[in-house]
Amino acid sequence: MTAAPETPGRTVSPRCTLGDIAREANVSVPTVSKVLNGHSDISPQTRRRIETLLTRYGYQRPRAPRRKTQRGDLIDLVINELDSAWGLEILTGVEQVAEAAGLGLVVSAVHNRASLTRRWLEGLISRGSQGAILVLSDLSEDQRAELQRRTLPFVVVDGVSQPPPDVPSVGATNFSGGYAAAEHLIKLGHRRIGAIGGPEQLLCSRARIAGYRAALESAGLPTDRDLVRYGNFQHGGGLRAAQQLLALPDPPTAIFAGSDQQATGVYEAARLIGRQIPHDLSVVGFDDLHYAQWTAPPLTTIRQPLHEMGASAARLLLRLVNGEHLEAPRIELHTELIHRNSTAPPTCGNS
Repeated sequence: MTAAPETPGRTVSPRCTLGDIAREANVSVPTVSKVLNGHSDISPQTRRRIETLLTRYGYQRPRAPRRKTQRGDLIDLVINELDSAWGLEILTGVEQVAEAAGLGLVVSAVHNRASLTRRWLEGLISRGSQGAILVLSDLSEDQRAELQRRTLPFVVVDGVSQPPPDVPSVGATNFSGGYAAAEHLIKLGHRRIGAIGGPEQLLCSRARIAGYRAALESAGLPTDRDLVRYGNFQHGGGLRAAQQLLALPDPPTAIFAGSDQQATGVYEAARLIGRQIPHDLSVVGFDDLHYAQWTAPPLTTIRQPLHEMGASAARLLLRLVNGEHLEAPRIELHTELIHRNSTAPPTCGNS
């Protein structure tokens, strides 16, 4: 995003991005894009809020694109969905690196729809994009072959499955994060610890649950299959799974949620049956999204460096674009436990 010259009485942030505007306006990036492009399906109140922020930060509307005869000044970001703080963190990391390199960024949200998945590949080719970053995408063999046939560089972030060794990819230490979450609860004295994973087919989800199980085994605790549930990474998925866990004859005294959004669902499930966090139930999330510190109580979670994952993927893509050889095509960024107030030792008779 380009900042206007500073004028008296107005604060201009030269590093402000579309993701920053969306976050401050409490809307999705596609909504900001619709306002920029004059779409009519936006409420007047939301439009005014976004327009005010765009003016405040001196955003200059893009000029009509010029037709390119060769690969030009664009890279693509293909992501499953952007209507979450998780997606915005990845986006801002990519956008920051692209802006610094003087490149435009085209964002495609595919929403697990095959038609949109096909469309982004067609658009990538027709736009003359320099390459693509694929986030939580199921890259088929045909798509991979087409990208390689056209010598279009690409980087996978948190892919659905383990990417082949020759596919550049970026992720986090999900196994270590799951292990740290369970280990923290074990050290507090919990013995019945539930876990909620994301979609079971996702590599990152399986790795977090595997880390949780490894911590239990290291502590000599049984791994009870009844204490593990899978769903989506959203609030509703966490709510439904937590309700199932808390309805067990011998419910867990602590729950490790595979995402912060799931953890907010666990909070709601506990509230609905009169359980207090952390007095009656300890909760650990995963991601450390910006709102984790504002929940009541503030959420203990595993910090995943989402912004840096996006930035690392963009830097990796630019190296490929420049023809550099990658000594290690796989980058895994460190996760860490952030201890707040949603975990505590189990109460007497509840351990």
